[in-house]
Amino acid sequence: MKANKKLIAALSVATLALAGCYVVPAVGPDGRPVYHAYPIPPGSPAPGPYPVVLTARLYPANDLATQTGVVTGSVTNMMTGKGRFQLNYRGETLTGEATRVNGDARRGVASAYGSGGAYMSCEYQMNTPQQGAGICTFSDGAKYQVHIGS
Repeated sequence: MKANKKLIAALSVATLALAGCYVVPAVGPDGRPVYHAYPIPPGSPAPGPYPVVLTARLYPANDLATQTGVVTGSVTNMMTGKGRFQLNYRGETLTGEATRVNGDARRGVASAYGSGGAYMSCEYQMNTPQQGAGICTFSDGAKYQVHIGS
């Protein structure tokens, strides 16, 4: 019983001593956090590709689309041939997915749907994993030229 009290006291002191500690990241001259690269030891497996969030800008391609103007959204490229697509169209959030076409690593299709019933379909081609273009058609007949990435 006496040993348990000593153990509890020791753990309590350690917990209280560390309770006020926190980590402050290194900050560069521009105020942004500085991240350091840690080399991968020889013989270690390389880490997998990480998802990349890209901007999607949709420019009107017919008269109906000009009523809304430019629409922006985002595509999260999962680097697996799949992606997540999200945008706001006429006050409704449409979410969906993008998938590369089998047999063509650059070409793909994207679909999104909103809870109010609006939907869109796109066909696109990627020049790089972070840049591409295509055409999107909405359920109301509006057509847009989409530019993905920077």
